[in-house]
Amino acid sequence: MPRIELQTEIKADRNIVFDLSRSIDLHKISTEQTNEEAIAGKTSGLIGMNESVTWRAKHFGIYQKLTSKITEFDRPNYFTDEMVKGAFAEFKHEHHFAESNGGTLMTDFFDYKSPFGILGKLADKLFLKKYMTELLTERNRIVKEFAESDKCKEIINEKSTVYNNV
Repeated sequence: MPRIELQTEIKADRNIVFDLSRSIDLHKISTEQTNEEAIAGKTSGLIGMNESVTWRAKHFGIYQKLTSKITEFDRPNYFTDEMVKGAFAEFKHEHHFAESNGGTLMTDFFDYKSPFGILGKLADKLFLKKYMTELLTERNRIVKEFAESDKCKEIINEKSTVYNNV
């Protein structure tokens, strides 16, 4: 099973980075290039334990639906989302957050299994792992951009516990 591991240093409080990472609204912004839209389940705001979201997005010229569910949640340390239904045979995305140099080290572990057996493995090697790495890198760039500026207030309500804990 292929694994993508990314680390992103963010000069912001861990609570803010954690909440931005689970924001449906910020996810929409970070995936504009694939026309990603939340169409069922939790469709806006902050997703939490046992909640799911169904996304509709265009990848490789084809519209696809993918439903993922939050299966682990320990604010502000980590959360995990896993595919319930979609194009992959399976995937698990772990999001970890650690205090680091006065900011946050965000680490992603994205494990996935492509469908179609040997053809799926070939697709992984030829283009899929690179494509998924680029999508996750862009998502992390957007999280960093919003967390390190006042843009985070556009996504997270100032009355939320995030701002009360900072």
